[in-house]
Amino acid sequence: SIQRRHQKLTEETPSPFMTDELRQRMGEAAVKAAESIKYEGAGTVEFLVDKHRNFYFMEMNTRIQVEHPITEQVIDYDLIKEQILVAAGVPISGRNYTPKLHAIECRINAEDPFNDFRPSPGRITAFHAPGGFGVRLDTHVYAGYTIPPNYDSMIAKLITTAQTREEAIAKMKRALDEFVVEGIKTTIPFHKQLMDHPDYIAGNYTTKFMEDFVIQPKGEDEE
Repeated sequence: SIQRRHQKLTEETPSPFMTDELRQRMGEAAVKAAESIKYEGAGTVEFLVDKHRNFYFMEMNTRIQVEHPITEQVIDYDLIKEQILVAAGVPISGRNYTPKLHAIECRINAEDPFNDFRPSPGRITAFHAPGGFGVRLDTHVYAGYTIPPNYDSMIAKLITTAQTREEAIAKMKRALDEFVVEGIKTTIPFHKQLMDHPDYIAGNYTTKFMEDFVIQPKGEDEE
């Protein structure tokens, strides 16, 4: 993930840094952690991986994650439906959880990326959602919706899914170009620049990426 102040801005799966062997070991450790406390339901075990591919337990979130759509997309699985069924006593379906695709999620926030990501509450005057095969948008906002200043600034999650990481990035760039939100500032311009960054394209980034990232001045279409 790309993070700023310990908050995720983008997520992708599978990680370009992970090996199959490391993914299997982490998965086994996560299952053991859940089994040891007899956990039932949706949950996420988080690990931190260093540059030598050693991994360390961080925490377990006993809930559905914000970034759950990318997991759903790569294994064709409805996690929300599944957690409700499990809570109702229905056994887990036991499908194959091996990722077959690649998915990227951009969190679209009501913030001004050209002004140190300052919150931008207000009324949305125009809204056009991107679409197409492999493009998913999870949002609650619409033209005429007023974003209050009291809550989290995230207004949408834009997800693209493809056979390869390169194709997922290309779809995301197109989807971001199609995405129109007027009346407020959003992080769409930031994500456009991120998708063109050489280190991101190469998958050569860490959670410290934003410490060195410098957003470029506004283009004419971003005024």
